[in-house]
Amino acid sequence: MRTPFKLRSSPSPFKKQNLSPTASAAKAKRDKEAAMSEWGKYKKRTAQAKDCGEGYDYDHDTGECVKASTNRANNSRSGSVQQNYGY
Repeated sequence: MRTPFKLRSSPSPFKKQNLSPTASAAKAKRDKEAAMSEWGKYKKRTAQAKDCGEGYDYDHDTGECVKASTNRANNSRSGSVQQNYGY
């Protein structure tokens, strides 16, 4: 039997990670460093140039605009896309 349908308590589908203050600060620092790296700046620059519609992200792997949820679910952490771009 399936579990009954429940409405979310907040409109966001993303769960808060409930990190400790120390872990949260470390994560913020890592995220900022990743975003400000040459690869992060390149991704931001090219994604903004593509000007994808509302709810869509630029997928650097396929080279086209795809739904944001799909793009974020399929991101590879292996670095293969990064290597394709020479970063």
